[in-house]
Amino acid sequence: MGPYDHPPVPPPVAPVFLVGPPLAGDGTLLASLAHASGVWHARTAARSFLDAVPEADPAARGYESHRLTASDAPALAAAARAALQAALVDREGRAPDQETGPVVPVAGGSRLGLCVPFLAAIFPGARFVLAERDGREAVPELLTAWRGNRLVTVAELPGWTGPWSGPLVPGWRELAGAPLESVAAEQWRIADTLVREDLGALDADRWVAADHARLIADPRAELRRLCEWLGVPYDQALLSPFEEVRRSRRSAAPAPAPAPAASSPEPASPFASASTASFPQRLGALGSSLLISTYQTGKLVCARERDGALNTHFRDFDKPMGMALADGRLCLGTRTEVWDLRDMPEVAARLAPPGTHDACYLPRNRHVTGDIAVHEMAFAEGELWLVATAFSCLATLDAHHSFVPRWTPPFISALAPGDRCHLNGMAVVDDRVRYVTALGTTDEPGTWRERKADGGVLLDVPSSETVVAGLSMPHSPRWHDGRLWVLESGRGELCLVDLERGRTETVAELPGFTRGLAFAGTTAFVGLSQIRESSTFGDLPLTRRLQERMSGVWMVDLTRGAIDGFLRFDDLVQEVFDVALLAGKRWPEVADTHSSAVATSYVLP
Repeated sequence: MGPYDHPPVPPPVAPVFLVGPPLAGDGTLLASLAHASGVWHARTAARSFLDAVPEADPAARGYESHRLTASDAPALAAAARAALQAALVDREGRAPDQETGPVVPVAGGSRLGLCVPFLAAIFPGARFVLAERDGREAVPELLTAWRGNRLVTVAELPGWTGPWSGPLVPGWRELAGAPLESVAAEQWRIADTLVREDLGALDADRWVAADHARLIADPRAELRRLCEWLGVPYDQALLSPFEEVRRSRRSAAPAPAPAPAASSPEPASPFASASTASFPQRLGALGSSLLISTYQTGKLVCARERDGALNTHFRDFDKPMGMALADGRLCLGTRTEVWDLRDMPEVAARLAPPGTHDACYLPRNRHVTGDIAVHEMAFAEGELWLVATAFSCLATLDAHHSFVPRWTPPFISALAPGDRCHLNGMAVVDDRVRYVTALGTTDEPGTWRERKADGGVLLDVPSSETVVAGLSMPHSPRWHDGRLWVLESGRGELCLVDLERGRTETVAELPGFTRGLAFAGTTAFVGLSQIRESSTFGDLPLTRRLQERMSGVWMVDLTRGAIDGFLRFDDLVQEVFDVALLAGKRWPEVADTHSSAVATSYVLP
């Protein structure tokens, strides 16, 4: 056995390396696979684990290049194996446990595409994923990175003016003095040619290609194929990095022309939705509509019915969260503000098409709170109450302060930012704030995550006593029909609270992370999220029960505990925070702040 032929310890499974020319998509793919439960990943994609090996640095090798071959293995094998092992973490960001079962180590980084023969030699059985991308798309991005010094790998390179960006390819000296456009194009060509030649010299079963365009267009199908090849379970969380790319590309596209008055065009395909026929039928029978906040995409959605069909109408807000309704008012918590909007029927009557709108909410006030992580809000005793999650307290607002703390859980020792227990939900009974939910009873920032699957509590506010413990990420407590309801989000359940026995009873099991709850008679409208942020929502009963989770609003018949219909978001809207019923408002409008409706409408004493 040679000096570099023995297998690394641990991990017990040979690693997988994501390789390709610069900006071919290996970084996005690594960010995706980092969410998989069966993967340990190198904690950075922008830089390779080989950067931690001094002997592999170009400065130690006469600045020839980042290229490593099998001939370099005897000298560098031990250090490279140790560097990879030191860089690996699981999807929660934790260092690997020696007793962890079989997993797949995955690493990326632009220089690895020049090192396939070396990696294949020092890691027997190692496999490779070739990140493929059309050079006509990648090279302009690479050129932008060069000009912005965003991918600097060699800060000072003798014989070169300025820093070098991306992998240092063989023959780089011949590019000295060439236009930057030529440098980027040739660098990409050399890297692409070498990685394909090197992979072609391996057995065919040791590598597979992943096309960047297909991953963006249909990430679910491509990631399922890759996960099967890797031997790791597919999870919906893997989709997030690719859909972030889609969102960024969409936001960079030219904005559409502004719509007249307060209305806006129907949402483009990235906000597509589907619904059962029963969903608009129920809204029509109620003569009402639904407001849905979705903070990830920065949208407030109004679901409304006309002629038996469902319309989803979108408005932009910065991270919209909790909502509160009362007497023609709509209050909305956002990233740093609380918006106060008022219904102006006279304005609604003027909106096009004539005779369609029965409400129009215009912004009246904006209160700057700072980023206190506003969650749920409600009106009680003539005041607007809100959950300031970052400060672990309930609060109200006045004209002089960011917010006014009114109540903290008994286990919280200080009023300070840090999200100590993830206080999140609030229920009002007889016009008084009565119950709240929290994800833990901890007193240090973020420590509630350690028992997120079963550490949640429902608290009585007047007494500060625990009503129910052992809940799985509870949200959205509501008092309806003389009973207390709550969502066990970590289980994907709508529950009824047995106050006498201190426990919950499952009424309905739903196909997503339940958060956001509104009632109309015997119908519950329950918000669902796909929960793709694995570090916060991984390893829950729900994720073990369902590989695919849904996003939208599901209707539940409370008398039968059965699903009666749904509104499902199909693309970019991956989560829902709050759901509110606009009773008696069939076709409302939420006016855009830059619309003519806001500019030309006035309220006078």
